[in-house]
Amino acid sequence: MAAISSNFIHNPYSNSKVVVVSLRKPFSSLFGDKFLGKSLSYSPKKITSKRSDTARVSGLRPIKASSHSFDVVVVGAGIIGLTIARQFLLESDLSVAVVDAAVPCAGATGAGQGYLWMVHKTPGSDKWELAMRSRKLWEKLAENIQDQGMNPMEILGWKKTGSLLVGRTPKESAMLKKRVDQHSEAGLRAEFLSSCDLLSEEPALVVGEEGGAAFLPDDCQLDARHTVEFIEKGNRQFTSKGRYAEFYHEPATSLLRSGSRVVEAVRTSKNTLYSKKAVVIATGCWSGSLMHDLIRDSDIELDVPIKPRKGHLLVLENFNSFKLNHGLMEVGYTNHEAAKGPIHEETSSVSMTATMDARGNLVLGSSRQFVGFCTELNESIINSIWERAGEFFPSLRELSLADYSRSREVRIGLRPYMPDGKPLIAPVPGLSNLFLAAGHEGEGLSLAPGTAEMVANMVLGDPEKVDRSPFAFKVNAAC
Repeated sequence: MAAISSNFIHNPYSNSKVVVVSLRKPFSSLFGDKFLGKSLSYSPKKITSKRSDTARVSGLRPIKASSHSFDVVVVGAGIIGLTIARQFLLESDLSVAVVDAAVPCAGATGAGQGYLWMVHKTPGSDKWELAMRSRKLWEKLAENIQDQGMNPMEILGWKKTGSLLVGRTPKESAMLKKRVDQHSEAGLRAEFLSSCDLLSEEPALVVGEEGGAAFLPDDCQLDARHTVEFIEKGNRQFTSKGRYAEFYHEPATSLLRSGSRVVEAVRTSKNTLYSKKAVVIATGCWSGSLMHDLIRDSDIELDVPIKPRKGHLLVLENFNSFKLNHGLMEVGYTNHEAAKGPIHEETSSVSMTATMDARGNLVLGSSRQFVGFCTELNESIINSIWERAGEFFPSLRELSLADYSRSREVRIGLRPYMPDGKPLIAPVPGLSNLFLAAGHEGEGLSLAPGTAEMVANMVLGDPEKVDRSPFAFKVNAAC
């Protein structure tokens, strides 16, 4: 029996509170293994379905350091921040501190659907190269876990499900055929499935005689919360070497600068953390307001237009009315994802996405709306998600959502929206050792490994694997 739980987490960067409404699963004890080619030993446990604390990823207390001086200070403990910390720990000898106003998975990372799909991405776009690099790194991680005799599904919730981008009209089918050609030319396995073909792949799905789907059989998904715990516990293995520390429940409040162009330290609500080499801001949708606060006493003129974009997901636990063989989303999701309406609009848009996670839970989405930092549950949006899913899965219409009131989870998160649809992954103009990695919207999980590698390469002066120019700031600092 389950009831919705609400945790109120103070947002240090605004006057509002974040209300995280969800039925959270616990996180099994996963220690760091091979990640991005490096090997560490650990003892895994299987994914379970028992419940635990909503906000915390692991049961361990944050790791503190005896010294408050580090080579790199990372602000933000979502998938982007923790993966950046991991990259430095594995690919250099630098020490790293991770700072967060709350704890891992308290934000967008813990509220996501977990897909690592390419089917809805456009070959040749500004993000394509980064997405492909990240895909390769995620696959390498899963392979390394398997090479050590463990199951990536148990460790990460990793499933190679393949993905389907579904259309129901002749126009959408024509677009999907073109997309299949583009993906094939880009080197991915892709094929167009007619409505008849789809029936054999997904018997519960109905798209009509003129419908069809772009199918990428090699696309994967994972469990974001278990993956974050895997990374966090792997990071903690560097604590005994004096190279890692965590400062959770400590919002960053200001930067200490040497002169005006070098950041010496990050001041939190409890500590001053000195940085010898770099400070990285990776605070998701909070990054815009936080950056404004951190540089308000400087002469730097900087626009960080990252805004929160609220989303709901509906999770039906141990769903057995039908099974999904693949991850699915409707064609309209690509427009819904890229919508660039005025940020003050409260109008919500809903498009069908559907996955079956490693526990057998049906995960349905998704919505997008601009309502500031509000994360209150909106039942009308949940009903819209359910009704939209019923248009593609008619058997859902025979079920009542009310019957799942005790076996459902509602995930609500704030995606870090950027007006041009591209994250900012770049040095901050005017401050030589301050870097920003935020604005991934719903792609933080899928782009995290490539983002971490890009940030580390910038800081360490290593050759770049992916062109970072599309993710640079578009404004200059004032002298």
